[in-house]
Amino acid sequence: MSKIVFLDVDGTLIDYDAKCPDSAAKAVNMARANGNKVYICTGCSKAEIEQRDLPELDGMIGANGGYVEDAGDVVMHQALTVDQVKHIVDWCNERHLGFYLEANSGMYINSWFVEQAPAVMYKYAMGKGADEESAKNAGQNFINSMIRTDDLYRDDVNKVSFILSSYQDHLDSKIEFPDMECNTWGGKDEQALFGDLGPKGITKKHAIEVLLEHLGADQADTISFGDAKIDLSMFELCAYNVAMGNGGAEIKAAADYITDDVNEDGLYNAFKHLGLI
Repeated sequence: MSKIVFLDVDGTLIDYDAKCPDSAAKAVNMARANGNKVYICTGCSKAEIEQRDLPELDGMIGANGGYVEDAGDVVMHQALTVDQVKHIVDWCNERHLGFYLEANSGMYINSWFVEQAPAVMYKYAMGKGADEESAKNAGQNFINSMIRTDDLYRDDVNKVSFILSSYQDHLDSKIEFPDMECNTWGGKDEQALFGDLGPKGITKKHAIEVLLEHLGADQADTISFGDAKIDLSMFELCAYNVAMGNGGAEIKAAADYITDDVNEDGLYNAFKHLGLI
C-alpha cells in the first residue's frame, strides 16, 4: 500500500550546507515513482525553500505548519497579524536582537541581524558538523539570501526567527507573547541559538491533520522523518517515525527507527528499509 511521507528539510532531506545528497534525491524520486506521496514538513517558509535545490515533491508544509500546499494548490495559510508582527519587531529592536521575518514573498531582516548573523550562523554550522570554511561562509550566505528593508510592519509574515543573546530571551518571549507559539532552534544537541514566534496552535502536527483531511487519506499510512525537537509534533501524529543519525537525543528517543546521518545516505537507507523503494 502506498504511503504518505513527511520530511523535515534541514538535517533530514538536505545537509547543513543546504545541499541535498544525491542518494536522498534518488530516494524521493524512486518512492514517488512507486506511488508514494512525499511532502516536506519544515520550519522554513516558501521563499527560503525556493532557494534550495530539492527533488520534485508532492507539496509542502512550511512555517512549522502555518502553510500547507498540495500539488501547487494552497490548502491552508495562517499568518501572523500585522499587530503581532509590529509587537515582535518593536520588542526585538528594543532588546537589540537580530531577526528575520519569514514570509512566502521573502525573508526580511533588521539591521541588528546583519551584525549578529555571521557569528551565530558560524556557531550553527559548526555545531551541525560543517567544516570551518563552510561555517565561515554560512552567515554571510544567509544574509545574502535576505531582504534588507525598513518596511517591517508586514501583513504576510508566517513566523519570526530572532537571535538569542541568551536563553533568557526565549523565556522572556514566552511571557511577552502568550498569544503565539514560542520555540527555539539552533546547533549541536538542540542548543538554542534562535527563538521563533508563530501563530498560536500552529504546529507540524496540525498541518499534517489538515493535509490528510484534504487528501482524504488515512493517518495509518503516514511516515515522518526528522532530526530535531521541533519534529516531535510530527511524531505524535504519524504512524511510523524515523530519526536521522545526526538528530538530537529527544527525537531519537521518540523514533520507531533511527537511520544513518544525512550525509551517510540516511534517507535512502531508511526508504529502502521501509520498502518505499
